[in-house]
Amino acid sequence: MSYCREALSKEASKTSVRFASRARTGNYARVAGCVIARQRPGTAKGFVFLSLEDETGISNVLVNPDLYEKYRAVINREKFLRVEGILQNQDHTISIKASRVLPIAITAAETQSHDFH
Repeated sequence: MSYCREALSKEASKTSVRFASRARTGNYARVAGCVIARQRPGTAKGFVFLSLEDETGISNVLVNPDLYEKYRAVINREKFLRVEGILQNQDHTISIKASRVLPIAITAAETQSHDFH
């Protein structure tokens, strides 16, 4: 992610450490990273949880069922994502409630995420 940080910064995308240190519930944020986990627990009523890793840490992303259906292919297939949405800070756990999910073409390097089946 550090290789493309300058371009991401121009799009107002924050590093995970930076957005976490200034997190206020309700603020709009953009983060980007390598998808290291995709979770869709049966008890979560269709919600999907993503973990994105950048050069500074990990960002947690919450995707509601309707948005997941809209971006299903991008969420399930892309190695790197940029996510936009509203910050949530619940019990000092900071996440982004996604409103938009976009792929990022960074590298052809192999990455592997831990995904739901």
